[in-house]
Amino acid sequence: MRLLRLPVVMLALGALPAAAQLTGQNAAPEQNGTFTLSVKSQLVVETVVVKDKDGKPISGLTAKDFTVTEDGAPQTIKICEYQKFPDTPLEAIPESTKTPEDIKIYKQLGRTQIAPESAGTTKYKDRKLLALYFDMSSMPPGDQMRALAAGEKFVRTQMTPSDRVAIMRYTSGSVDVLQDFTDDRSRLLSILETMIVGEGQGMDEMPGDASTSDTGAAFGQDSSEFNIFNTDRQLSALQTAAQMLGRLNEKKSLVYFASGLRLNGIDNQAQLHATIDSAIRAGVSFFTIDARGLVAEPPLGDATKGSPGGIGMYSGASALAVTTNFQQTQDTLYALAGDTGGKALLDNNDLSRGIVQAQQSISSYYIIGYYTTNTNLDGKFRHVKISVNPELNAKLDFRQGYYAGKVFAKFTTADKERQLEEALMLEDPITDLTIAMEINYFQLNRAEYFVPIMVKIPGRELALAKKGGADRTVIDFIGEIKDNYGGTTVTNIHDLVDRKLSDRTAEEWAKLPIEYDTGFTLLPGKYTIKFLARDDETGRIGTYQATFTIPNLNKEEKRIPISSVVLSSELSNMKDAIYTAGKDKQQALNAAANPLIIDGQKMVPSVMRVFSKSKPMYVYLQAYEQTQQTVQPLIAFVSLYHGQTKVFESKPLEAANPLNSHLQALPLRFNLSLAELPPGQYDCQVTILDPNGQKGAFWQAPIVLVP
Repeated sequence: MRLLRLPVVMLALGALPAAAQLTGQNAAPEQNGTFTLSVKSQLVVETVVVKDKDGKPISGLTAKDFTVTEDGAPQTIKICEYQKFPDTPLEAIPESTKTPEDIKIYKQLGRTQIAPESAGTTKYKDRKLLALYFDMSSMPPGDQMRALAAGEKFVRTQMTPSDRVAIMRYTSGSVDVLQDFTDDRSRLLSILETMIVGEGQGMDEMPGDASTSDTGAAFGQDSSEFNIFNTDRQLSALQTAAQMLGRLNEKKSLVYFASGLRLNGIDNQAQLHATIDSAIRAGVSFFTIDARGLVAEPPLGDATKGSPGGIGMYSGASALAVTTNFQQTQDTLYALAGDTGGKALLDNNDLSRGIVQAQQSISSYYIIGYYTTNTNLDGKFRHVKISVNPELNAKLDFRQGYYAGKVFAKFTTADKERQLEEALMLEDPITDLTIAMEINYFQLNRAEYFVPIMVKIPGRELALAKKGGADRTVIDFIGEIKDNYGGTTVTNIHDLVDRKLSDRTAEEWAKLPIEYDTGFTLLPGKYTIKFLARDDETGRIGTYQATFTIPNLNKEEKRIPISSVVLSSELSNMKDAIYTAGKDKQQALNAAANPLIIDGQKMVPSVMRVFSKSKPMYVYLQAYEQTQQTVQPLIAFVSLYHGQTKVFESKPLEAANPLNSHLQALPLRFNLSLAELPPGQYDCQVTILDPNGQKGAFWQAPIVLVP
């Protein structure tokens, strides 16, 4: 399985917020003399359909009538319950029943979870559980409307008294449970009728073949790598939904609405298998519905797509690629359904028929539960065999086995990739590692901004790995940046740092932070970044999440437009960079775009803004004079305040030579000695003045000075 890997360069940054943010902490080690009693038990639940020779369900059986073995070892049945369902449809609900109070329901819903059951109990006895799952990221608005209309039709006219329906939605970032299982049809309708058509867009597939439209773009993210990551995210979201439903012991059907799902060669196979395995383990059957309905697609695409380019238009390669891509999207839906015991509804305009198939697939069955005698978390497949008394002459339908869980030490490379993707989608952050981050922006041209990102993890994480006897440590990084307005993923990253642990002591390693940095090109706007790091030696994960704003400096009229301000205490040679991941060409582009790399040296930012008296403090920023006909000299200086008292001020610095004539960006660099100041907390202020234009700009942030 591959994920998008962006090139990594060593970038020095300042911070947008006034103080660096921290998320995560280390758990304190156990005290000597503390004893821990650990008891492992794994409840395995099977749903068994028992029918006679005429195909009619057999009722009245007890645990004594069943025999269960796992890998040939007899198991003791602890749960045996019979589920029976009436099939009489409810009275239809008229169309005009939506009220303002109903509409408020959807807006008031938070990001809920499927309520679990207590161990050994069945919460929804004699109830069919149907989960309507809308993959909004894969469906254009027209398909979303058809899918929602099918859900409304089922709720209004086809629900039975035994049905309990949940509504789940996947946009481009997370799986939302809009409604837990309920028979309240008014509530279900109010949610379906008020879901926003068009949300979750922006993650559409971009085929990298002869059918690709000619958009005229000069450059951009590699489409194949983007598709791999996007498809993995869709499958991982479906896996998350199955795991949510796995908290219930009953048989579940998940109705998956999507406009197809196309795998990218073998790159998504590991995630596909993981999704199917999770569904089987959770007792979930996928009923996939192609929301496009019956499609008669033009050979070269419809009016929503640009014309394909190249000779493929004339040789027939473009038309063949369009047909092949469409078939591949349906093949994945068929595989998801067939491998989990469900059905796929393809090339049919009556989408509600797929929901009815899921409803009718759940017939009366027994819930059989046992605590397995094999408690090893090795991830291996366990064969399950269930039988009844031979004199019943019955036919049984049940899950033939399952994959056991795994501990981190048993994870394969694909398992580790999936763990990171699942953690990225969690609402509750994992905080085993401590992460600090700084985000900056520097104007590249009139429209785009270069956004360098710096991550630091305290060296005590390395110290823990060293104490555990590791010779090296690998830190995995994964993250994404989302647009706050549309909620779409703008860009993503997945990379790692492989660091060899020398003979330094644990105390020495505790003082050496793990540093990671990369950069992106963004437009002005508000964004949310979610970033995860995992220690591959111990499996511990840390999460950083924050919102940030890239201002439109072209609209700044009252003040001098300035970039972020960088505070640093270290200059490092680019030749000493230990990160080599990524493409050399893109690394060179990022290095050229990064204004903090000068003459082969980079500024390493002080993420925590802690400075030593024995080292100089470096300050860097850019000021822009795009509205000026000619460059006007600017005056800048740095001041330090202790409380309300000014205790330091640098000599005024005059800037008159722009970095380039197009942007008229004036660089401002300071090299300050703080040896005469006593240790303590200070406020650092940067002041920029335009003597001719009578404008100015100010920036302030707290710092700490240590001996």
